[in-house]
Amino acid sequence: MFKKIGPGVLVAAAFVGPGTIAMCTLAGVRFGYALIWALLVSILATIALQGMAGRIGVVTQTGLVDVVRGELKNPWVKKLVIAVVLGAILIGNAAYEAGNIGGATLGLEQLFPQQQLMPFYPLLVGLFIFVLLWFSNYKILERIFVGLVALMGVCFVICALLTQPSISDIVQGMFVPRPPEGSLLTVIALVGTTVVPYNLFLHASLVKEKWKSDNDLKAVKWDTAISIGLGGLVSLAILVTASAAPIDDVNNVLDMAKGLEPLFGKMAIYLMAVGLLAAGITSAITAALAAAFVVSSCFGWSGGMRDRRFKMVWGFVLFCGVFFLSFDIQLIQVIQFAQMANGILLPIMAILLLWIVNRKSVMGPYKNTWIQNIIGIAIVGFSIFLGAKSIFKVIGWL
Repeated sequence: MFKKIGPGVLVAAAFVGPGTIAMCTLAGVRFGYALIWALLVSILATIALQGMAGRIGVVTQTGLVDVVRGELKNPWVKKLVIAVVLGAILIGNAAYEAGNIGGATLGLEQLFPQQQLMPFYPLLVGLFIFVLLWFSNYKILERIFVGLVALMGVCFVICALLTQPSISDIVQGMFVPRPPEGSLLTVIALVGTTVVPYNLFLHASLVKEKWKSDNDLKAVKWDTAISIGLGGLVSLAILVTASAAPIDDVNNVLDMAKGLEPLFGKMAIYLMAVGLLAAGITSAITAALAAAFVVSSCFGWSGGMRDRRFKMVWGFVLFCGVFFLSFDIQLIQVIQFAQMANGILLPIMAILLLWIVNRKSVMGPYKNTWIQNIIGIAIVGFSIFLGAKSIFKVIGWL
């Protein structure tokens, strides 16, 4: 099984970042186990969409943007779609990179609370990620991610088990959808932090680094389901911990750890800090890689991960994250723009993905079945709803 795990683990690591940890924590503290069903729906939707993206990558042996460019015949429509995708991914990921590096920094500060060193932690995290990306190839990154996701999973699952949660309440929250009053935006945020548009590009580009034949489609399917399922387990563990812990309110995941400290001592803080550090590093790497893959596809670069232009793009995204944190720039407007960009991009990419995966000229005998299309249409409808809510929230209509 572990030999089959590949690009899917990078996708799982990408969505289980500081944002997801914070959102699952808030959902658990405010609404208990009641929103576990929303997390389950988002995981299943992610498996479905990422499975389509992975299938496209293996069958076509190109990135998602390359396929879109080839299939859109109208030059104006093609330019518009490419511009929206390029702008949303590049600027959005550059903005969110600060949150990823900030999450890793927060974990590092709890593990090594030396006041004189703390201002340099964002730079230290950025340099560590830079070295990993510059000197690693896909196979090395894959192994690193398997280790980091395993570490993250162990930390958060142990925290969940320590709280001795109610199994019956978990099962009820998972299979009986009853959104509490005032939980709509939290439901949207839970789905939005899991079904991430840039992961579709990342997955389609990475599968061709590992698999070269249509015969590998079964391996892609298992890789996607197992890896994202494990990522979902981590998210579930965080939500369960926050639900069961004796906490009234939190501002970040480490507040939850401090709430657990009287029961379990310093171990709770150390487990949460290590998990947050691993989550921040993995999400920072994947956000930078996804932006580089998208830009490469938009401009037709063919050098792969070793291309200097490819490295310049992920270097720019990484630099933006460190820069925003190091100089204490107010991130709220930048992050709001990134939210709006992702809100626009998610339904567009879901529609394009569904369109491409049904094109016989692209997929041949591996195009969607009618069951897959029903699932895809349902996800597209929800992504449009999610995107509209995300945009309205940013511009202040909600």
